[in-house]
Amino acid sequence: MRSVRATFAEFQHLDVMRGGGAGQHVLARYVGGHVHALLRSPQTTVVRRALSEAAAEQTYLLGWMAYDNGEHGTSQRYLIQALRLAEESGNAALGAHVLAGMADQATLLGNPSEGRSLAQAGRHGLGKAASPACLADLWCLEARALARLGDRRAATRAVEASQTAFERVRPAAEQEWAQFIDAAYLHGEYAHTFRDLADPAKAETHAQESIRAAKRQHRARRGALSQAALATTHLQRRDLESAHAAGVRAIGLAKRVKSSRCVEAVRDVRRGMAPFGAHRLVVDFAERSREIQAA
Repeated sequence: MRSVRATFAEFQHLDVMRGGGAGQHVLARYVGGHVHALLRSPQTTVVRRALSEAAAEQTYLLGWMAYDNGEHGTSQRYLIQALRLAEESGNAALGAHVLAGMADQATLLGNPSEGRSLAQAGRHGLGKAASPACLADLWCLEARALARLGDRRAATRAVEASQTAFERVRPAAEQEWAQFIDAAYLHGEYAHTFRDLADPAKAETHAQESIRAAKRQHRARRGALSQAALATTHLQRRDLESAHAAGVRAIGLAKRVKSSRCVEAVRDVRRGMAPFGAHRLVVDFAERSREIQAA
């Protein structure tokens, strides 16, 4: 069991630092050939629950990696399986965490109503389980969904609730899978929320917070996503020069990871530059982004 836990920590770190495409298929072979095989062997109830919890963590991580790598059908299958395993383990916080991942994916795929419902279900399922980090994440993802639905007031309240929950986080008291729910991640998601609400001032503030935190941790994927959000806030102000600079930084960071979300973020910036026509900076950005777009 200890080796299974260590493997999860190693691959979660790999995902955070290098993107979902970096280790997905290696982890899939390990989980299918070892972890799920252990589940099929006879055990006591206590051992079974512990194995189910470990399997849920790793199956969730596989779903997340597939999501980040643009394999959404595969991701959904893993996440559903992870939810079942989390329920079997009796770990309410882990089940809520899986629902958070499902909420994130639903909103990204253009179903914010479903994303909101899944985030709310996660908060319901979390109950009194002690994970302020998971609660902060669920409120954050509900805010993302509400912003896509155009509900400014509710989205802002959800961001505030997320921030309040995050103030109570004590990393040492959180489970291993919650370690990535930090300032770099949350401020990045808040930035996207306010970007979608067309509030560039708040979006820029949170994007800059995320960028600084991600830089300290050498997290290229989060840095790329937040630089792209920052570029969009500049475009909303019609500041093409600043948008180009942030967009170029996003491209440089995106090249360092295997993440379809980073590629799509660069595409969003490029699409946002369309109203500026054949401006030299638009042309330059298109040229710079060609390599990553092709990949």
